[in-house]
Amino acid sequence: MRLDILSIVGLLIGVAAILVGQYLEGGHIGQLLNGPAILIVLGGTLGAVMLQSPFSTFARGMRMLFWTFSPPKVENIEAIEKIVSWSDIARKEGLLGLENIEETEKDPFTRKGLQLLVDGSEPENIRAILDVEINTKEHSDNQGARIFESMGGYSPTIGIIGAVIGLIQVMGNLSDPSKLGSGIAVAFVATIYGVGAANLVFLPIATKLKNIVHMQSQFREMIVEGVVSIAEGENPRNIETKLFGFVR
Repeated sequence: MRLDILSIVGLLIGVAAILVGQYLEGGHIGQLLNGPAILIVLGGTLGAVMLQSPFSTFARGMRMLFWTFSPPKVENIEAIEKIVSWSDIARKEGLLGLENIEETEKDPFTRKGLQLLVDGSEPENIRAILDVEINTKEHSDNQGARIFESMGGYSPTIGIIGAVIGLIQVMGNLSDPSKLGSGIAVAFVATIYGVGAANLVFLPIATKLKNIVHMQSQFREMIVEGVVSIAEGENPRNIETKLFGFVR
């Protein structure tokens, strides 16, 4: 498992900045801890997103959450080297020479491309079939990423609801002025949770996941270009030069 250190450090810095700022302002970190506010913001946000989303999309988003800290591994250089070696084999032994490689390929998308190649499909058919799979996968994954984008939209509003609920409790204690100051402070903690969760967690996660989805789509497009180039009988060196155009 490959951890994304930048994501972990970024989250820690964001949270630490708020806590240290609270301390430097003369407050206590404990003032930002409020169980009911956490329940209102997280529970309300989760409920709203579940209400708007199909189960498959919601489940996809929750599975993709782990990509934030452990993104799928994409090895462009290694894939280019494999494709060039397949091209050499195809030129020497014909497309059927790739049959054994197809059976051992671990990536399902690449294996499907090799299967179409070995079956003798026309280059335009290979591209059309694989492009449909790329577009479908990209759409599904982007819908999963938008789960967190929606959370980032809902949580500030839910935070305001939490603050209003807290203020209602404060108004009920108007007869005891000593409780007003602390009561109002606690009420606005829910707003901090809502806005903080949106801008430090949910929206950054959504953007991170969309970037990962885009990177995976580019990788699959590179695979398609390589497989189609082999089907068209291009020179291995030309294929290599073309595919390195996908490497950033």
